[in-house]
Amino acid sequence: MTATEAPPEPAPAGPPAPEPSGGLAAKRARHALGRVLVVLARSVAVFVPVFLVATFVTFALRSLSGLSPARIQLGEEATPEAVARVEAEWGLDRPFLVQYGDWIGGVLHGQLGSSWTNGADISTLIGLGLGVSLSVATFALVIGVVVGFALGTLAALRRTTWVDRAVTGFVTVISVMPAFVVGIVLVAVLAVQLHLFPSAGYVPAEQGFGPWLAHITLPAVALSLDVVADVARQLRSSLVAAYRENYVTGAVVRGLGPRRIFFVHVLRNGLGPTLATLGLKFPSLVGASVVTEWIFGLQGFGRFANDSAQAGDVPAVQGVLVVSIALVVAFNLVVNLVLARVTPASQRGV
Repeated sequence: MTATEAPPEPAPAGPPAPEPSGGLAAKRARHALGRVLVVLARSVAVFVPVFLVATFVTFALRSLSGLSPARIQLGEEATPEAVARVEAEWGLDRPFLVQYGDWIGGVLHGQLGSSWTNGADISTLIGLGLGVSLSVATFALVIGVVVGFALGTLAALRRTTWVDRAVTGFVTVISVMPAFVVGIVLVAVLAVQLHLFPSAGYVPAEQGFGPWLAHITLPAVALSLDVVADVARQLRSSLVAAYRENYVTGAVVRGLGPRRIFFVHVLRNGLGPTLATLGLKFPSLVGASVVTEWIFGLQGFGRFANDSAQAGDVPAVQGVLVVSIALVVAFNLVVNLVLARVTPASQRGV
């Protein structure tokens, strides 16, 4: 009988074939997208309840304030019947939760109600002033980030030298200078004496980039000093701390150059606290510029908020608070996404 031949043994497995570069790039892209989506989901899970609670408290302030459109339109001597008639026209005679439901529904659709003083649409009024304030605040933030980044980096690279001490002294001085004082000095020197910039007013960007930039430069510079100081101090501290970490020592031992160590290891790990600081700076620049807007003759968001509060226009004040809350939430969301993309600690979920 013929014996059955044994099947040939399989060849020993060699090393796995290298993954194609396209597949590796796709995997990295999916990983980066997943990381961004996780950060986005976490931020939304936090910010949505915060927004709802903040808007509820904002709306409840009207009931606590005791103000009424009837008192504004009819005066303090109005009869109770006249007051009740006007409040019924504004829907203030309905239950509180019903009023809040209607109001928050309008807010979610971009409708902030009507002004008690003139009946104008609050969304339109805020939009006009917000464009001015956003222009100034954005330019101020750009100036603050660029100058503060340069000063903070210079101080960190020249730490414990006279350059470090000079930068630290400079940012300490500008941090205590009020924006309105700086604004007055800028107007007196650069606008009135040297005629380099207009002293007041605003020109929309649609009417020309040059005039628009000229009108927002001085108020932006006045507002940017606080940002310069905060960015420079925070970045300097973060970079100095990053230079003391073990991974920097390891990079030096491996023979990496100073430039590669700074950009690849030190800077990426030191940016986190600075970016977190900027999360609250931009909304505060928009909302806290009322004095600067008065000095430079700007009809901005801060000035509208101040005028509405003085007039007792509660719907307008509520609209201002809602927009301010939305700005804080949106800008912090952007900062969190940038942190997730830039800083290694955030990429690891730390």
